[in-house]
Amino acid sequence: MTTPGRTPAPYASGGGGANLADILERVLDKGVVIAGDIRINLLDIELLTIKLRLVVASVERAEEMGIDWWRHDPALSSSARRDSLASENEELRRRLAELEERTA
Repeated sequence: MTTPGRTPAPYASGGGGANLADILERVLDKGVVIAGDIRINLLDIELLTIKLRLVVASVERAEEMGIDWWRHDPALSSSARRDSLASENEELRRRLAELEERTA
């Protein structure tokens, strides 16, 4: 509690307080999951459902948890882009071969 005319002390004052870097290191090391659902109903009719899921963790910790979607997203990974283009190219070659067989 503060007295009138006096400014409150910062949260981490008084020694032994954690600074932002320590807190961020702990969060990334352990990971944090935030989950929630938002539902909008009108007269017992569900109009909208929004499911929110947020995971904050280091890359290494996320991989330990089995999360590695960024490796397979062509927008984020050059190897995924190459794999995507290679599979698309293979599919197009297969379809072209089928069409050539039908016309021959």
